[in-house]
Amino acid sequence: MAGCQSRARPAPDGHEALMRIAIDEPTRPEAAAVIEAHGRYTSDVSPANTCHYLDASGLTHPDITFWTAQEDGAVLGCIALKMLSPDRAEIKSMHVLAAHRGKGIARKLIEALIEEARGRGVSWLGLETGRSEGFAASRALYAKLGFDPCEPFGAYCGKSFSYCMSRAL
Repeated sequence: MAGCQSRARPAPDGHEALMRIAIDEPTRPEAAAVIEAHGRYTSDVSPANTCHYLDASGLTHPDITFWTAQEDGAVLGCIALKMLSPDRAEIKSMHVLAAHRGKGIARKLIEALIEEARGRGVSWLGLETGRSEGFAASRALYAKLGFDPCEPFGAYCGKSFSYCMSRAL
């Protein structure tokens, strides 16, 4: 998934922009702003001390690959793949800015990440999200993409607010 492009809907001015998903630097200001928005949103819809999101510096870990979705240079969303072992990985920090939701960006980010994970030999892909209504749309999208609820894994074991999902690749 070094970089892929897909046609976006035509803008009101008739201009058809290309959305690009590519590896990015999480500490780059435009990417970091989306990560900060993710942290704020997650904190707003979660009970205190239940969030497991990573900040921009946390997403620079060598086991993590970070991508952004961009259109005309603007960052619309992000996603990260954290390798847990040679054949197991986790989705981290999937977020689309509020102004760009409902355009299929999250689906494209997740599908691109799944393709990359398969290419790396990942056979199990997991994720953790929250149980509140604020995460309902994410849970529904993951379910449409073949993810099923699963037992908590890793740091999420014993966390009552965590809602874990996984799928075989």
